[in-house]
Amino acid sequence: MNKFFKILFSIFLVLLFEMSISYSKETKIKIGVLVPLSGENESLGKQILNSIRMALIDIKNNDIEIYPKDTRSDPDLTLRSALEFEQMGISLVIGPVFHKNLLFLDKVKNITFLSLTNKTLDLHKNIISSGINSSSQLNTIKKFLEKSEIKKTIFLIPNLSYDLEIKKGIKESKIKFFKKYNYDIDPTKLTKQIEKITNYGIRKQNLLDEISRIENSDDPNKEKIIENLEKKYTLGNVKFDSVIITDFDESLKSVITSLLYTDISPENKYIITLNQWFDESLYKEKNLQPIYYPSINKQNLDEFTDKFFKKFNYKPNYLSLLSYDLIGLIYYLSLKNEALEISKSFKTQNTFKGKIGIFEIKDNKINHQLNFYQINNGKLIEIF
Repeated sequence: MNKFFKILFSIFLVLLFEMSISYSKETKIKIGVLVPLSGENESLGKQILNSIRMALIDIKNNDIEIYPKDTRSDPDLTLRSALEFEQMGISLVIGPVFHKNLLFLDKVKNITFLSLTNKTLDLHKNIISSGINSSSQLNTIKKFLEKSEIKKTIFLIPNLSYDLEIKKGIKESKIKFFKKYNYDIDPTKLTKQIEKITNYGIRKQNLLDEISRIENSDDPNKEKIIENLEKKYTLGNVKFDSVIITDFDESLKSVITSLLYTDISPENKYIITLNQWFDESLYKEKNLQPIYYPSINKQNLDEFTDKFFKKFNYKPNYLSLLSYDLIGLIYYLSLKNEALEISKSFKTQNTFKGKIGIFEIKDNKINHQLNFYQINNGKLIEIF
């Protein structure tokens, strides 16, 4: 009898062990990672992968496993790698990085892709855009305009590939504006367009006419008046009190310089732009300041950058912080959902606080609640 119970107990232990293994496999969260691990964007892909690994160490959870595959920034290779993930039973993938690599991913029906792109137009139903999109930025700018009681705003939008994204962001944010203009980034055309937008010719002629009128007048103080007028470039105001320039880098600087040429000074009119990722070259351009823009939390970015540098001995791209936060989000959702249900939870509304700040999943995109900054006299100032 004792022998029978020993055999029965042994069988029970074996079954219990097999059940625990099976349960462990079911609770493991398998995450695919689609990034360029070769080719011209190889270094970016490895930065993202390193930030994901760093996030896994930080959350101290062994139930999340990552499976990296190369895209080589090629849509065809991206599709092949995604189909391999599907065969492995993976239902959630971080990546791809670039919008062009999303081209064929509608063919992979059983996977939700958390792309790092900030573009939200023409996304397949299985793509979640997690980048800092135009709606997030314009919602933050709208908050600043309302707090500062700015009533008349004009938009300057370059004739580039992302202009439709900007127009979509304007519509979704319901930001109020006075007028909207498109401009050519070619410097030879840009200045003439800015002159027209700011009525520079009329204001310049107003000044010349006023000087002529004073010269022909009997005013006893006319010499002093003329002396003061000759210090001006134009006479007469424009019909707006702020300018939102949806541009970056040297092109942004060219637009502000053209505004200065037409006597529109950042000291008198608010010059606002999109997220510049704390471009340090703007700090040096004191004649273009103050400049205002939305961005992620600077302190959190600096802390992440320092931590990343200490671990890997180089500074990360901002996309690394986005991918770091995505792991945190996945972990957060795993605490609320079964392993197999996490990818579905990206289709419902959720709010999460990460290193970037607070963000919300809604309508196949992640909207970020951003901070707002001013660059003035060579220094960065947080407005809110």
